[in-house]
Amino acid sequence: MADKKYDVVVVGAGPGGMTAALYLSRSNLSVLMIDRGIYGGQMNNTAEIENYPGFDSILGPDLSEKMYASSTQFGAEYAFGTVESVTDNGTYKTVKTDMDSYEAKSVVVASGSQYKHLHVAGEDDYAGRGVSYCAVCDGAFFRNKHVIVVGGGDSAIEEGIYLAGLAEKVTVLHRRDKLRAQQIIQQRAFANEKMEFKWFTEVQEIQGDGKKVTGVKVLNNQTNEESVIDADGVFVYVGINPISEPFLDLGITDEDGWILTDNNMRTAVPGIFAIGDVRQKDLRQITTAVGDGAMAGQSVYAYLQEMAPVAETAE
Repeated sequence: MADKKYDVVVVGAGPGGMTAALYLSRSNLSVLMIDRGIYGGQMNNTAEIENYPGFDSILGPDLSEKMYASSTQFGAEYAFGTVESVTDNGTYKTVKTDMDSYEAKSVVVASGSQYKHLHVAGEDDYAGRGVSYCAVCDGAFFRNKHVIVVGGGDSAIEEGIYLAGLAEKVTVLHRRDKLRAQQIIQQRAFANEKMEFKWFTEVQEIQGDGKKVTGVKVLNNQTNEESVIDADGVFVYVGINPISEPFLDLGITDEDGWILTDNNMRTAVPGIFAIGDVRQKDLRQITTAVGDGAMAGQSVYAYLQEMAPVAETAE
C-alpha cells in the first residue's frame, strides 16, 4: 500500500525532471520527484557549462542547485530511491522504488541515459577533467589542443569531425581496422586533415597529472605492443543506453529501450509521459531536456484536467 498519493510522480531529477516539477507544482498540483542520486543528473559531472542561455559559464553542480531551488519553490517534494517498476492501474499508477511505494494519477519518466564506459583505470578519476562523453557540451574547452576520440560508429566519427573544427588535432582510436560509421561520414572524416586514425587500438588506461588528462596508454591488439599517446582530452563514444528498465513492461519503448513519445511527450499509455535523454530523439542536451520538461508540464496538466471528473467519482 502506498503511503501517499500524488497528482504527478516525476521519475528523475535532472534538468528535464526538475523543469517538469516546476511547471506542474506551479499549476497547484501535488508533485513528487524521485531520483536514485543527487538532483542534477549528469550536470553534476560537468565542470563548466557554456551553452546554457543566461550564463556565460556556470559550473554543472551550481546550475543543478539553481534548478533544484526553482523546481521545489512551489511545493514539489523530493525523495531518494531507485524506481523498480511502474504499474498502470487505471486511475492511479503505482511507482515502486527500493525504499517505498507511491501512487500518482500521472507519471513523467525523466530517468535519462548513461554513456557506456571503457571501464579502464583513470576514466572515472578524470571524468569532467579531460574525459568527456559529449563533444557539443565540452568541445570548446579543447580549442587548439590534441584530443582523442574512442570509437568507430556514427556518433564517434561525427563528434570527431565536430571536434576537428575546434581542436588542433583529433586522433581516433578504433579496436578494428574499419569504422562502423556510415560511408558518407567516413569520407568526410578521412578527408579532414586534422583527423588521424589508429587501428587495432584499445585504451588500457587514461593518464593524468592529478588535475587533468595528459594522455592515454593503449594496446595494439594485433602486435600486443603498448604505447602512450599524449593528449589533452579523451572523448568516449562506445555507445549509450537509456535508463528505461523499470518501464519495459509498459510497452512504451522501442527495441533498444528508448521511450517513444509524441511531440507532447505522451507515451502509448495514457497518463505516462517521458522527457529528456530517455526519449528516442536526436539531440540530448540540457536545453532540450528543459524544453521537454516544459512541454510535459502543459501536457500532464491538460491530461489531469480531462480525467478530473472520473478521478473524483472513483475516489
